[in-house]
Amino acid sequence: MKAHQVFDSMFNRISLVFFIGILAWTYHNTCPPPPKLCGSPGGPPVTGPRVLLRDGRHLAYNEYGVSRDTANYKIVFVHGFSSCRYDASVFHQELFEELKIYMVTFDRPGYGESDPDPKRTIKSLALDMEDLADNLELGSKFYVIGYSMGQQGGWGSLKYIPHRLAGVALIAPVVNYWWSSFPANLSMAAYKLQPLQDQWAVGVSHYVPWLVYWWNTQKWFPCSSVIAGKPNFSASDWELMAKRRDQGSPTPIPMRKEYVRQQGLAESIFRDMRVGFGKWEFDPMELENPFEKEAGSVHLWQGDEDGLVPTILQRYIAKKLPWIHYHELPGVGHLLPNYDGKKEAILKALLLGEY
Repeated sequence: MKAHQVFDSMFNRISLVFFIGILAWTYHNTCPPPPKLCGSPGGPPVTGPRVLLRDGRHLAYNEYGVSRDTANYKIVFVHGFSSCRYDASVFHQELFEELKIYMVTFDRPGYGESDPDPKRTIKSLALDMEDLADNLELGSKFYVIGYSMGQQGGWGSLKYIPHRLAGVALIAPVVNYWWSSFPANLSMAAYKLQPLQDQWAVGVSHYVPWLVYWWNTQKWFPCSSVIAGKPNFSASDWELMAKRRDQGSPTPIPMRKEYVRQQGLAESIFRDMRVGFGKWEFDPMELENPFEKEAGSVHLWQGDEDGLVPTILQRYIAKKLPWIHYHELPGVGHLLPNYDGKKEAILKALLLGEY
């Protein structure tokens, strides 16, 4: 064998080994570590109440307001991205007591102390909520409030358990740019309103979901601004946060990151991105009004300065679904329920029909 043939053969072998090494490295870095299950050996402890779901998973919850037995209104609240059951964004002590409101919040699967659900979908979350309501004996009907990424529970309940609903409120609901009813030019215009790093992060979540973990943990490109701790909040949101800090009030964003992500990133925030921006089983804009003869109502609340959720898409949704009561608030950002008087307005519109 000639020297150049030996060299070529050796080079090809080295190249093959190198290529295999690159593939192994890539695969290793795209595969997240397994979740640390609460209550398992070496895992986080279980510190609060949980219910057992129909598939054997546990869902952790927290209760606010009056007791279930004395309540006139019962609400299931669905928290947003990188949040948990301690999110009390719409809790108003005086109003809860005056109207006799009971509210249960819960850690969505993989968050906090709720077991992960690797097969999580919009439908499975709605069924989890129904299980939670039945375990707590909330009755045949209850209200649902979904905040930000908690819209998965809001839209999901309208699709899959409408017969259990007394009313629904969606607060600054995150929009999936790939819902089929959106005109391509409109969704693209809204998409480009986001910072470039968020365009990339959302695009990865939709087109190559298996790369979500790697994309948001690698150091070569900027990850999601929210995950990086620098969300694209409006000036009004930042002013609100500064004002609350000056007053000694708790931050309106649940910053309990250690608790929120204690079971791992893959089945909490990254699963959220894959479900929220992935391919949905249905298009919310094709839903029909689940309430007849004013038996209930659906409300969508949006701040016109929201830097995370494009207002132009919410307006289009409201146009496509005229049975939804659309409330667009001037000078308000993504932290909508924390602005003065807004949580009262949300609750009174949903429960009393006052708007």
